[in-house]
Amino acid sequence: MSEHRIRLNWRGDGAPFTYESYSRNHEISFKDGAEAVILSAAPAYLGDGTKADPEDLLVASLSSCHMLSFLAICAKKKLAVASYEDDARGFLENDGGKLWITRVILQPHVVFSGESQPTSAEIENIHHLAHDACFIANSVKTDVHVQPR
Repeated sequence: MSEHRIRLNWRGDGAPFTYESYSRNHEISFKDGAEAVILSAAPAYLGDGTKADPEDLLVASLSSCHMLSFLAICAKKKLAVASYEDDARGFLENDGGKLWITRVILQPHVVFSGESQPTSAEIENIHHLAHDACFIANSVKTDVHVQPR
């Protein structure tokens, strides 16, 4: 249906290339003309803690995809969303000697506007539908939980 490309660019800084010294910072461009993002490794892996790392991007992708699916469903149901916030958390864990993001917890808080206010049960159902529709959640083996606040 669609193809998604990125351009990743890493260059050595001229320093000796050893595990302890090479820069983990790298640039990713998502689309022609789009602003590039500087990423790094997590500080535990000698990365720059002021930059997002691939694990952060996985959690952000799951949160963003869920939100976009949720908003689309609400729009089709004619439910006006005033705001959507999520305090998502991902857990990098050791499972049988392999490190992976075993689970992600999404904690969305949604405020609706307008006369039509959904019930808690309706909101829970929309989150369920959004999870089922999320391309990213459908693409990973990570266990994704939605716990609305």
